[in-house]
Amino acid sequence: MNAEFDPREVTPRADELAGRVIAITGPTRGIGRAVALACARYGASVILIGRHVPRLEGVHAEIEAAGGTATIAPLDLEKAVAEGYDTLAAAVLERFGRLDGLLHNASLLGTLSPLEHYDVPTWCRVLHVNVTAAFALTQVLLPALKQSQDASILFTSSSVGRQGRAFWGAYSVSKFAVEGLSQILASELENISAVRVNALNPGPARTQMRLQAYPSENPETVAAPETLVNPYLALLGPASRGVTGRSFDAQRPPPSAR
Repeated sequence: MNAEFDPREVTPRADELAGRVIAITGPTRGIGRAVALACARYGASVILIGRHVPRLEGVHAEIEAAGGTATIAPLDLEKAVAEGYDTLAAAVLERFGRLDGLLHNASLLGTLSPLEHYDVPTWCRVLHVNVTAAFALTQVLLPALKQSQDASILFTSSSVGRQGRAFWGAYSVSKFAVEGLSQILASELENISAVRVNALNPGPARTQMRLQAYPSENPETVAAPETLVNPYLALLGPASRGVTGRSFDAQRPPPSAR
């Protein structure tokens, strides 16, 4: 493991992801869309996993129009049952024979509320989509990932998944769980496979979820998703080979916070 590795320092080559097959959940908006387009631009075949087929088709069309390659894999992470997961995993192996990268980007915010008053059904939905569905998808795709000579699983973390913050409720708890899931899986796979596992906190970004959490914030004051893709490319591609069990930040803290 390279303790000095920093994905923010990596500048991708034009063929950085050439020949790789990378699956991304939540690829139709925000960071997921930006990373999907970037992965295709740098040579990957991208598998777009999401529930809203017209939006998946829109991103697919963008990638194809730019000369890239993409495949749509409809899956509703909130409602899918075992058959849906198994069908997706079988289709990946049948079409590609392997999977080189898996980015867990899809997530629900839930509500910002004191735990004392947190709605239990909302709590269950957030934990299911953010943690249980990510676990289940990883589990069924591990056989395909193990067929790769250099595979990467990347979980999306958050600052509130490292230090608890009042009112962030289920979302914060889910991100703590994601950090733990990432570490456990990395430990289990290290030295027995070519699959590495890491987590990445994108930080404040111009996304719908950010707007939901901070409705009065000026979106122009936070990073556009397109400016954050390089750390994702570094962690999904060959630049991070041998790096596993780590949790990174996509953005540097502002000077006042250092």
